[in-house]
Amino acid sequence: MTDYQQLNGLALAYVGDAIYEVYIRDHLIAIGNTRPNQLHRLATSYVSAKAQAFLIQEMLDEQILKTDEDTYYRRGRNSKSHTSAKNTDVKTYRMSTGFESLMGYLHLSKQTQRLEELVTWCIKKIEET
Repeated sequence: MTDYQQLNGLALAYVGDAIYEVYIRDHLIAIGNTRPNQLHRLATSYVSAKAQAFLIQEMLDEQILKTDEDTYYRRGRNSKSHTSAKNTDVKTYRMSTGFESLMGYLHLSKQTQRLEELVTWCIKKIEET
């Protein structure tokens, strides 16, 4: 068993990307969206690098992250990836990687209630804009 606290930011982001997307897909289905093209387009507004960078910046601005959560966000943001974003700049890509790292950290550390709290906050924030 790997100690999640020792994982690098990119490994956490790898898990966090998948976990966050599942929550978003569940949400979209739950609110009645069932057409595949529509689902993909709607999901993108929640899970794109641009959307995730926006969300993490809002979290930072509103100071809703706990100290350990901020640490894992920064670990992901500061990770050196050998790939680059297809449709966004480096800063946005790194911020979104940090967002995904935070989601991965919360999932792997079994902080499900906090993860769901932040995902719900993210959904509301995207739907308000």
